[in-house]
Amino acid sequence: MSPTRTALVADLGASLLLDLARPAPDDPRTLFPLPLRDVRLEVGCGGGEHLIHEALAAPDVGFIGIEPFEEAFGKIVAGVEAAGLRNVRLFADDAALVLDWLPAGSLGRVDVLYPDPWPKRRHWKRRFVSDENLARMARALRPGGTFRCASDIPAYVDWALLRTTPRADFRWTAERADDWRKPWAGWPGTRYEGKALRAGRVPAYLVFERV
Repeated sequence: MSPTRTALVADLGASLLLDLARPAPDDPRTLFPLPLRDVRLEVGCGGGEHLIHEALAAPDVGFIGIEPFEEAFGKIVAGVEAAGLRNVRLFADDAALVLDWLPAGSLGRVDVLYPDPWPKRRHWKRRFVSDENLARMARALRPGGTFRCASDIPAYVDWALLRTTPRADFRWTAERADDWRKPWAGWPGTRYEGKALRAGRVPAYLVFERV
């Protein structure tokens, strides 16, 4: 990060960053300094364009953004500060830690947007959509909550479907092809998605409901 962003992260640490060394609240809405109706989590939010768009569009919802890469994390912090958002909290490490920390049934949605596909077979165990992380998401989501996954890599889309659809705690909501071929309502796109589209790759947009 630049010295300016490093200083900004340090200055905002107490108010913006999650501290998992503290006990998790019974209600994660209390992590935010304003009344909220819901809390959602985004895994690997990159430069934060989707997270910030969502937080601006739904000021009565709390958003937890997770991004382990330092440069991208600094950009998110700067973007949240510039937008004056009070309904965002951030974490700069493994999303699994946050999912384990949060109370059961406390989230309304989990977004996994364009995750690293780890294309080599020996690296598949690093893919975020895994049996272990699906169990974590199922525990943290309340019934009726949703897990959304967007990817432009067909093999990863197949991987996500093969691991999620057999589970009794998730239901794939698609009823027709356009339900997964077209972006979700209000979708702003991401920089990575723009690169994928320019390269001729076609994204898929999967939605699973917590049963």
